[in-house]
Amino acid sequence: MNIDKLTIDTIRVISAEAIQKANSGHPGLPLGCAPMSYTLWAKHLKHNPKNSNWIDRDRFVLSAGHGSMLIYSLLNIFGYDVSMEDIKNFRQYGSKTAGHPEYKHIDGVETTTGPLGQGICNAVGMAISESYLAEKFNKEGFNVVDHYTYTIAGDGCLMEGISGEASSLAGTLELGKLIMLYDSNNISIEGDTDIAFREDVAKRYDAYGWQVIHVADGNNVEEISKAIEEAKKDKKKPSIIIVKNIIGFGCAAKQGTASAHGEPLGEDNIKVLKEGFGWKHEPFTVPEEVKENMKSFNKDAATKEKAWNDLFESYKKAYPELAKEWDTWFNGKLSTEILNDKDFWSFEKPMATRESSGILINRLTKLIPNLIGGSADLAPSNKTYMKDRGDFSAEDRSGANLHFGVREHAMAAIGNGIYLHGGLRVFVSTFFVFSDYMKGAMRLSAIMGLPITYVLTHDSIGVGEDGPTHEPIEHLAALRSMPNMTVFRPADSKETAAGWYLSLTKEDGPVSLVLTRQKLPLYDNTGKEALKGAYILKDSVKEVPDMILMASGSEVELIYKAAEELKKNNIDARVVSVPSFELFEAQSSEYKESVLPRSVRSRIAVEAATSFGWHKYVGLDGDVISIDHFGASGKAEVLFETFGFTVDNVVKKALELKK
Repeated sequence: MNIDKLTIDTIRVISAEAIQKANSGHPGLPLGCAPMSYTLWAKHLKHNPKNSNWIDRDRFVLSAGHGSMLIYSLLNIFGYDVSMEDIKNFRQYGSKTAGHPEYKHIDGVETTTGPLGQGICNAVGMAISESYLAEKFNKEGFNVVDHYTYTIAGDGCLMEGISGEASSLAGTLELGKLIMLYDSNNISIEGDTDIAFREDVAKRYDAYGWQVIHVADGNNVEEISKAIEEAKKDKKKPSIIIVKNIIGFGCAAKQGTASAHGEPLGEDNIKVLKEGFGWKHEPFTVPEEVKENMKSFNKDAATKEKAWNDLFESYKKAYPELAKEWDTWFNGKLSTEILNDKDFWSFEKPMATRESSGILINRLTKLIPNLIGGSADLAPSNKTYMKDRGDFSAEDRSGANLHFGVREHAMAAIGNGIYLHGGLRVFVSTFFVFSDYMKGAMRLSAIMGLPITYVLTHDSIGVGEDGPTHEPIEHLAALRSMPNMTVFRPADSKETAAGWYLSLTKEDGPVSLVLTRQKLPLYDNTGKEALKGAYILKDSVKEVPDMILMASGSEVELIYKAAEELKKNNIDARVVSVPSFELFEAQSSEYKESVLPRSVRSRIAVEAATSFGWHKYVGLDGDVISIDHFGASGKAEVLFETFGFTVDNVVKKALELKK
């Protein structure tokens, strides 16, 4: 009996059966990739199915997430907490085995994948983390961080531009412990890849600085195993193993065709598939021989983890201070003492919020030693460079400043991977308008509940001469519409401190800090109150105000001054700063009523962006001063005046509202 072949056939049959039972799914990849995935998991991947959170495990990412039944079958067969009942409920509501792999939803899945190419970037981020942490913690004789990151990607992943961004950076950084197995089957949904994808992938990856290895027969376990061994030997270059697979292998009527990609095989074809494999078992059966072999594998896996645990116990005795830091880095929590740290909240002069953010980042490096991050080639403008923390590079793994190059989408997805690995807190940064390029990865941050900090500067028409291509208009509304994304647009430096405090204490989702290029005043009453999302910055004399003025960011200055002018017209206005819709909506109904009482129907909101979203706060009787069109090129002060963002215009609109 050939146990390798039997296990591979088990993966294939169970995958096909689950997809058929669901009447939905993608059988082509599991059938084609079963040999290479099994070879990796059984013979090379360092993992313990009984503890999927072992810190020094190898990471595995199925970038081609549509082939999810492949990983579910592997998880079940290898003994993770994925039952055959879970397999039978593939793609059903409430099941662990969702249509695409989901982080925290099922044991053994390292990241949510499905949008093609994202998983490759996540893997690059994980490899960066491994390299950085190894440099920090490893000592001679104590390689407590020593693992590989593997990903399986398909033709679709490599067609997506994000894969090129990430792969180019990985080659530049010489991430030699990153290995990609490329399911090269020449088929996409629309047919042969020749219709749209004729590039020489080997030459492309050679140009990126990767080691390129070929496997001519995707069913040859020995050849695949030798290729992985060869890949692991080169610690300077990431490796791509180009494996020639046949999509839908074993299904005579469909293999090698587009129809094998994304639809069930059909009962008759599954019958033929089983006959071809000599399969005699009942549906959804793992043969006893496979189970026995996996018992042996799990015993060996537990032994390997125990050896690492013993090594770490010795490490703690030899390097107690480093071991203490290890615990701090991996527990993922920031001390709430920062809330009462006067130095953190202290600012003495007006400045742009991007500038105050830069000051805060450098204050935070003293409080959060495992803070790592960078910008898409804009650190001098974003003010995100951490002084005295060095630059992460192929030559220096100790640097905490990451240089992503002009690769916004890959940057965000790599940031996800860095956090998912464990041990590090991460921020990424670019101009706010370029969040458009990042949305796919930002959305996955939100779906997975990852506390990534997005530092997004140059937040409005205040960009000025750069013109409409660089002036974000609809971007606040777009990010506010994203579930589980907290958008925070501060009005001054102390509100910016609140935003950073929020982003580093929030554990269940990302935060977008939206910051100005232009200088803003420093108010007396800002600071921690901003954590409520909206608060009274300057109240009316009357218990019930005549009018409520509200704004976020730079426009708070306008309503603050407008309230003073309105007093001359006997209008007693309340000034409300609204840095975050999401935080305000999370407050009690009593608090929301205290800030925006329903009895006050005269309301004006001011924001140098589209009005979309503000109407729920101004109501039917209120007004919004906004810019519901694209901007223009010109000096910032000219644009603000031209488009109505002046104290005089706020006063004018207020007087019209009170007529």
